[in-house]
Amino acid sequence: MSEAQLINDLQTHGMRLVDPRAGHESRRGGAGPSDHKAITIGARTVMIPVHTAPSFDSPFLVEAPDATGEARVTRDGDFVTTVRFPTAAKFYQLKTADGIPYSHIAALHSKDVLATTVLQTCIRYESRKKTCQFCSIGQSLAAGRTIAHKTPQQLAEVAKAAVELDGVTHMVLTTGTPAGKDRGAKVLCDSAEAIKAAVDLPLQGQCEPPEDDAWHQRMFDSGIDTLGMHLEAVTPEVRQRIMPGKASVPLEKYFSSFEAAVKVFGRGQVSTYILAGLGDTSEAILSMSEKLCAMGVYPFVVPFVPISGTPLESHPAPSAAFMAEILRPVGQMIARAGILSSEMKAGCGKCGACSALATYEKLKVPEGDAA
Repeated sequence: MSEAQLINDLQTHGMRLVDPRAGHESRRGGAGPSDHKAITIGARTVMIPVHTAPSFDSPFLVEAPDATGEARVTRDGDFVTTVRFPTAAKFYQLKTADGIPYSHIAALHSKDVLATTVLQTCIRYESRKKTCQFCSIGQSLAAGRTIAHKTPQQLAEVAKAAVELDGVTHMVLTTGTPAGKDRGAKVLCDSAEAIKAAVDLPLQGQCEPPEDDAWHQRMFDSGIDTLGMHLEAVTPEVRQRIMPGKASVPLEKYFSSFEAAVKVFGRGQVSTYILAGLGDTSEAILSMSEKLCAMGVYPFVVPFVPISGTPLESHPAPSAAFMAEILRPVGQMIARAGILSSEMKAGCGKCGACSALATYEKLKVPEGDAA
């Protein structure tokens, strides 16, 4: 089994753990990636679901790690491979001067990525009629695992510690959508300026398309290196059904904002999340990905993960075959467009832990199919 196929199979089926305490802490619910556990396969660290409905019945079982930190993985009882669990983050042991645990300010993703939701509230989430059906941004706050608004000073303090103690190499700043027309861009700017003043760390900002395209330059000038504006679903009917509030921002606005952002950040430094398995066909996702690649926007296609506590917690995960049908051609599109994840300065696409896509980018493009 190839590495790409193994990662894809694990991410769609999830895995069962003999020792749930192995590696760094996983959490149920909350802003993503949630319900996952990080494991390292060869040289690549990926996030695999462990607290979802599909994972409870997964054919993959991960044994307790041995004294060297290695763990055997079996599928239906047959040995598949060995993996390692990244160690717990050292910065999690610290608190701010006013007593807030660093883990409530930012979280370690994969093995070397710091991530935070600057505003843990969202105008979409507050209404049952508008909320994105897959989103659990409010769960972390309700459970007391985070705070509603991380100040620029808090983020700078935690980012500096994460770099010094845990070797973090880049950081993701995402946010719930506030009521203003900037759609969260302003709070990202304030955060980025403080972080960059404290530590030299590549940053990705993530928000909905701001109403005024001038915010792209402001975000770049504040120290944000790459920008994510996430479609999640690609066809109007699926957008309306799955995320009725966010669907009020038309696809045309996303495309005009992508175009403006690429002019500022550069090709391959603007990205979007596409959640495969919500109802979009493989043809629709491939068509959208081709359009995005032509613009210089990286289409980060990930398998939908049904997170506990959300309206879609019982929604089936996509099959491994469905994901492979999408990821292989999208990986080739990305390679032909010259916007490889490895060349992204920061962010989810660069990390790549929530999808097998980066592995498919490296597969040989069939002869006669090169650009």
